[in-house]
Amino acid sequence: MGLDDFVNTFGAVCKQQYGGRIKKLTIDAKFTCPNRDGTLGKGGCTFCNVSSFSYEQGTEASISEQLKQGKQRSLNDSAKYIAYFQAYTSTYDEYQVLKTKYDEAIKDSDIVGLHIGTRPDCVPDDILDLLVSYQDKGTEVWLELGLQTSNNDTLKRINRGHDFACYQDTVQRARKRGIKVCAHLILGLPGEDYSDYLRSLNSVIETGVDGIKLHPLHIVEGSVMAKTWRHKGMALLTKEDYANYASELIRHTPKDIIFHRVTAYAKKPLLLAPDWCGYRWEGLVAIVQNLAANGGQGHYLSAQKN
Repeated sequence: MGLDDFVNTFGAVCKQQYGGRIKKLTIDAKFTCPNRDGTLGKGGCTFCNVSSFSYEQGTEASISEQLKQGKQRSLNDSAKYIAYFQAYTSTYDEYQVLKTKYDEAIKDSDIVGLHIGTRPDCVPDDILDLLVSYQDKGTEVWLELGLQTSNNDTLKRINRGHDFACYQDTVQRARKRGIKVCAHLILGLPGEDYSDYLRSLNSVIETGVDGIKLHPLHIVEGSVMAKTWRHKGMALLTKEDYANYASELIRHTPKDIIFHRVTAYAKKPLLLAPDWCGYRWEGLVAIVQNLAANGGQGHYLSAQKN
């Protein structure tokens, strides 16, 4: 049995909608971030690798070339893809610049979806209206918002540069226009425990959300947290603890909300710790085993109704 047997996954939804697997093709469109360029601050969020998507280390290929290369690497049989603007803050530029980049992605006839990864404080109304224009033409649009936690104290500690009210405002403006929103949450941030994770989940659900991504905190080279980890050490979640916490959150989530991801991994030497995050399937297998033993998505909500 796999994750789809216990969770309303994005992959399963795509198979039902398009009749086959849909592959995300990640795009580095040379965006930056207001938490790096001095608008809000320097250095970015404390968990983020400063150089992971830098201009110097990133690809020089155009958006069209990146999509072509992604399709060549893909083993996707359906020949349909999603253009995923992932690197940095993918709404942080002038309107016409963004439109040009998005247009280049969706002109590929194999692209059926446009996923935009960004920050809650970088989504003005005119950009939301631009995304609606693609949606009106038949492209499936998702706005992926990096929230990480609803705890304002934690947001300050990790140098996020916005508060939860900012996230709520952006979600409400986006969903009012019919744009689907996916919220990113990190489990294991310093100073937080399971009660914080559950509170963040409930806050996101109460605000209104269409999709969720869960991932464990892991320490990567080049981040502020890497310096702390080296000099003072940091308490990081074990694979077992993460699987238990993530599974508990899944059981508290209504079945109509789509999970785009329930764990994440990073490659060495970029990854410093924990080691289990260096293996793509270990966390996922542990979550599936937990769900199989204790109930899947919406389990607690169903029990309350009964």
